[in-house]
Amino acid sequence: VFPQVFLVEKAGRRSLFLAGLMGMLISAVAMTVGLVLLSQFAWMSYVSMVAIFLFVIFFEVGPGPIPWFIVAELFSQGPRPAAIAVAGFCNWACNFIVGMCFQYIADLCGPYVFVIFAALLLVFFLFAHFKVPETKGKSFEEIAAAFRRKKLPAKAMTELEDLRGSEEA
Repeated sequence: VFPQVFLVEKAGRRSLFLAGLMGMLISAVAMTVGLVLLSQFAWMSYVSMVAIFLFVIFFEVGPGPIPWFIVAELFSQGPRPAAIAVAGFCNWACNFIVGMCFQYIADLCGPYVFVIFAALLLVFFLFAHFKVPETKGKSFEEIAAAFRRKKLPAKAMTELEDLRGSEEA
């Protein structure tokens, strides 16, 4: 995680998160292709191995560390500990579920098991693309104001009204 701290500050949280999700998606598709064609081409085992390594690399660049940065930056001091606790619980609960169920799903789906992961990664990518803001170099107030503007498109808020609203809060 240590090198990611410098990379996050340079490239931005959202762009790394999206790049990691897309790389994982492509790797999951490559793993599926490799597993499906393994009986026809022996060298597909190498494709699957490279796809697994790339999957892990892309995870470590994006979806591994970035959510922890984003969660810490999306909440003010008061609710931040609770938000991080909920995020940690969700993270570990999902890890546990995948770990406990993967073998059963693999037995059920065969070589197409990673299609499920690819579909979920596509959903996560689309959600992050349309709903997750870039938090690099922004204060909590700026991030909150961006969410308010997205939430209320009917009333266009001027910069002065936005600043006046943040002073009252």
